[in-house]
Amino acid sequence: MQIHKNDTVVVITGKNRGKQGQVLKAMPEENKVIVSNVNMVKRHMKPRAQGQPGNIVEKEAAIDASNVMLICPKCKKGVRVGYKTLENKTKVRVCRKCGTALDQ
Repeated sequence: MQIHKNDTVVVITGKNRGKQGQVLKAMPEENKVIVSNVNMVKRHMKPRAQGQPGNIVEKEAAIDASNVMLICPKCKKGVRVGYKTLENKTKVRVCRKCGTALDQ
């Protein structure tokens, strides 16, 4: 999966199209990511103790990784990701438009 935790992404399809956010959690086994303030759902929570009220919590739900694109810091747009091997044999993600390394 090309998207990692703390990457900035833009949603390219669905009801949240055009929204940007930071990846809070990446789940490569399920090919899903959780993005901050995107795909918000409401969950009804039971009270945990006697006399404590229940409540409704709004939180982020998982979105398929194919529905988001990584944002290049130089281009400021959603870009496709390529890979490049450096001289010291490390593999880094690069922007396919401008060639900027996306891994810091």
